[in-house]
Amino acid sequence: MATINDLVLVHLDRKPAFYARIDDITPDVKRGWYQVELLVLSLPPQTLVWILEETHLQGEEYTMGGRPVQLTLIPLKAPPQPGSPAPTGKAKVIPLVRKP
Repeated sequence: MATINDLVLVHLDRKPAFYARIDDITPDVKRGWYQVELLVLSLPPQTLVWILEETHLQGEEYTMGGRPVQLTLIPLKAPPQPGSPAPTGKAKVIPLVRKP
């Protein structure tokens, strides 16, 4: 289930539409429903509040205004294990300032 600070991909009409971060989840006055505050990762960023059931946060498809909507959790990259060797590569550092 998606929770606070999780990154989700929002599908509209069964097509990927935008990424958002879940900023807050509070119980709604209607039992079993939640007010979910989403920070849409766009320029400029926008904040939305959607009223959703727990199953919607688990990835179940639902409709808004007759349009199918689905939230897909984006898994976080696992942090490196303590004591594991640093990755070795042949990356090149590109300076951002030109030398005179």
